Amino acid sequence: MQTINASQGIRILDSRATASLLSKVLWITTVGFLFTAFGAYIGPDILGGIGYMAVFLFSFVMLFAIRYAAQRSPTLGLVMFYAFTVLMGIEVGPLIKSYLHLANGQTIVFEAAITTALGMAVMAMIAQIAQFNYQKVGAYAVAALLGLMIVGFIGFFFHFMGPAAYSIYCWGMLAIFSVLLLVDFMRLRDSPANSTPVFMALSIYLDALNIFLLLLQIFGNGSNRRDSKWS
Repeated sequence: MQTINASQGIRILDSRATASLLSKVLWITTVGFLFTAFGAYIGPDILGGIGYMAVFLFSFVMLFAIRYAAQRSPTLGLVMFYAFTVLMGIEVGPLIKSYLHLANGQTIVFEAAITTALGMAVMAMIAQIAQFNYQKVGAYAVAALLGLMIVGFIGFFFHFMGPAAYSIYCWGMLAIFSVLLLVDFMRLRDSPANSTPVFMALSIYLDALNIFLLLLQIFGNGSNRRDSKWS
């Protein structure tokens, strides 16, 4: 008669709990992107300087509010997360619409969205088998991200990056956010079953959104420049 010892049973339960948490996070993230698409659709074609700054500051405040609310009420945290994704859609809407107005704009946006979705699936699968100190790798990736963001911020005002340099900059940012996405999936893999899925969904959503925006610029050959602002 075949028997299963206690350690085998615990591993089976842990794998099922991890799969359940991953499923919840992916569903929350997917719905979040649908709300982002809705926000981009209803948002204005152009945000003025004051309007953009107001949306940016409010969305930044909401990042902390979501984390605070989710600790006390998962339902409230989820509602605030979806409100945040709509706000992000309004913020990135003008950029997406500017690409849609290009001759091959619909193809660019579609390819960027499909590539982002496939990249998320690949990173989720790699995270299940990868074995390395992802906390240290994540810390290095965040440091590299901050460095590139400073370079991009300076370049925005002094315009010292030509098309070739800007293309390298976008590819570098894409590589960093891809690493951060993998790290977040690995952190999700090792999270306890009772973890609040909104926390992980928020991190993965921001990684994927930045990857999508960078792919837009890479596929569009940098036709519309916009530095990534979220990590």
